[in-house]
Amino acid sequence: MPTPSFFQRHKVLIIILIIVAILAIWAVSKFNLFVRQGEGITAQWSQVENQYQRRFDLIPNIVETVKGVAKQEKDVFGAIADARTRYTGATTPDEKAKAAGQVESALGRLLVIAENYPVLQSSQAYRDLIVSLEGTENRISVERMKYNDLVRTLNTEIKSFPTSILASIFRVAERTYFEVKEEVKTVPKVDFNN
Repeated sequence: MPTPSFFQRHKVLIIILIIVAILAIWAVSKFNLFVRQGEGITAQWSQVENQYQRRFDLIPNIVETVKGVAKQEKDVFGAIADARTRYTGATTPDEKAKAAGQVESALGRLLVIAENYPVLQSSQAYRDLIVSLEGTENRISVERMKYNDLVRTLNTEIKSFPTSILASIFRVAERTYFEVKEEVKTVPKVDFNN
């Protein structure tokens, strides 16, 4: 009777090693995917912040233009300054998103006020600033959408089985979507009769 070969003697061990190797390769590839997705989300958030910075650079010019005509609207100007300060002091994307919502709310009130001043509406400088702001708002919307798409991809991967097991092992956490706050969704009302 011939002696069994090495493979025949250790067939079970070799099969187990192959399975372990395949699982290890799969786990490493998923870990690298999590890293790439996380970096993509971080990079996309930077794009959102770039557009916020553009907005914040425009707002003081709009405020100064409106101030020249609407001196009595100090509470709106204070709200804008306060919201910009909160945004600057925010450290996480969630805090920055909340502060950005406050900026949007105050900016909406400012634009409603500006509509009540025909002299301001006829100013070329004001119109140019508003056109720039509209373009920036569109860019912000696009960058937020891209951010949310990347978050959705990562969160779906994290929640799907069997990658959910690896995500918990690697401590990959879900990311938060950028959502527009309820108070920003409503059109601001400014009453000059009070």
